[in-house]
Amino acid sequence: MTGSEEHVLRSIEARRRTKPRVTDATVTTAHGAGGKAQETLLTALFLEAYGSEQLRLQDDGAVLDTSRGARLVFTTDSFVVTPRVFPGGSLGRLAVFGTVNDLAVMGADPRWLAVSFLLEEGFDMDELRGLVADMSAATREAGVEIVTGDTKVVERGKGDGVYVNTAGIGLLPDHVMLGADQVRAGDRVIVSGPIGDHGTAVMLARGELALEGNVESDCAPLAAIVRSLLGAVPHTRWMRDPTRGGLASACCELSGACGLGVHLLEERIAVRPAVRAACELLGLDPLYVANEGTLVAVVPADAADTAVRAIAAHDIGRDAAVVGTIEPEPGGLVLLETALGGTRVVDRLVGDPLPRIC
Repeated sequence: MTGSEEHVLRSIEARRRTKPRVTDATVTTAHGAGGKAQETLLTALFLEAYGSEQLRLQDDGAVLDTSRGARLVFTTDSFVVTPRVFPGGSLGRLAVFGTVNDLAVMGADPRWLAVSFLLEEGFDMDELRGLVADMSAATREAGVEIVTGDTKVVERGKGDGVYVNTAGIGLLPDHVMLGADQVRAGDRVIVSGPIGDHGTAVMLARGELALEGNVESDCAPLAAIVRSLLGAVPHTRWMRDPTRGGLASACCELSGACGLGVHLLEERIAVRPAVRAACELLGLDPLYVANEGTLVAVVPADAADTAVRAIAAHDIGRDAAVVGTIEPEPGGLVLLETALGGTRVVDRLVGDPLPRIC
């Protein structure tokens, strides 16, 4: 590594250790993009105000111990995607699968959902019927049940049609212990399939760009894959579904939380040709583009092949592969070994290149 590269690494590491402060006068779309601005908002505003130890872990859900000895995982999410129907998915399917996947990557068996609708006066009733039908079909596919909810209506022009908020509860087996604190140097990083499909499909479906491509969202439930993975490798260390901010942001969160380095191999990370072409035309990096049916997991090195086989036994996981390793240095940073043989730092997303993709 050259002296200039070492200087860049030290500068990034120093920035990450600096206590974040919210300096923006107003909220921007970047505050919801899964990158640096959102991390600052969460850490410097919400976490400081709420103070919950569970919240400080910044996992995809909270692990709650009940008085009867059961462990629950509780999560919530909101969905504002536009357009509301896109190749491979829809707002309704996304709302169900997104919530189910947050529970699944926490190691839980998803069981119950709550759904709330914020509707705008004048919203087409037939479209609402279609949205509800999509959600109903998605719950059957994912094996969960909608058990409660709420509906609010705002005046015409105040709500952009419809927003959906969900909450989910899953049961966490006693033997499952996932978390960044479980990750060890030498572990392997696995991705269950090609990255960037969802964000690219939504972007192309908007029709705002002079681009055409046969790209479908990977929108799908991950619970079955997770059950297979945990059954085959019960000592799996950590999992995440890399949605906003993509694989890059998920790995940055992991490295920051565990204090170890994440070393990714570009040639091992699958990207469909149409996704890569669209990203190149728009100046986007597929590493930062959202996924909605793909997971990233960390497993011990001696279990990596077993983990890949367990995931690949499912249709949506057939392209699963080991894409990197956990290294002791540089602590708290993500490095990418490029296909050309160079190495670059993968930092957190800046701005919001693809707003309202989930």
